[in-house]
Amino acid sequence: MKADERIQYAIEHTEVVRPPEQSLATFGTTNIYYYLVTELMERVNVVREGRVIAAKPKIVTPTYLINLEGFSEQARRFVEMMAEKYPHEPGIFYTYKNEPKEMNIVSEPMKEVVDKINRRIDSQHDPLSAIIKGVEELWDVSLLKFTYELTRSSVYSNIAELERKGLLNVDEAGVPGDARSYVEGLFEKTRQDPSWAPELVAELRRWGLFYEYQDRFLSLFKKR
Repeated sequence: MKADERIQYAIEHTEVVRPPEQSLATFGTTNIYYYLVTELMERVNVVREGRVIAAKPKIVTPTYLINLEGFSEQARRFVEMMAEKYPHEPGIFYTYKNEPKEMNIVSEPMKEVVDKINRRIDSQHDPLSAIIKGVEELWDVSLLKFTYELTRSSVYSNIAELERKGLLNVDEAGVPGDARSYVEGLFEKTRQDPSWAPELVAELRRWGLFYEYQDRFLSLFKKR
């Protein structure tokens, strides 16, 4: 089976059994605790636990560099496939980081495993926990499908909030107001702590703004 076919198989056989009760925050970080259950063999299942951390959403254009942390090359290919399938999705980018916690092999039927996890979440009263049934061979693709669907369910409410604040407006250079605000924040951080300089340069280059801000950037270090 070709790589794309295997990824498509994982997508089609991934099920979000229990989604988190809250959507992604518009102006802050969202921390989702996940239980990913996959079948190893009959009556033997693997339970992976961890956190998917969604950073504050960024308004982007198609030219902006996409970054993902903690996922394999196959998972990165999944992102490309989604971009090909939904080329006109709203221009908001959610950066995710996967932080695996533990993995356990359980000799119980899938339904019993899921029922136990459901009871655990109920007892903890955690609105940001989720249960996913995935495919063992490509479990991280299953996890990424979950995060993608979570994004799609959150994006419209996030857009409405951003529009109310005027952060979706794009200037003559094709840069959204939100991006300009982020750059200004990075300039201030770099002024106080030069270790932020690489991130500032990277962000300016992603937007094609380095030459516009070059003199201002260099002046930060001429004063030192």
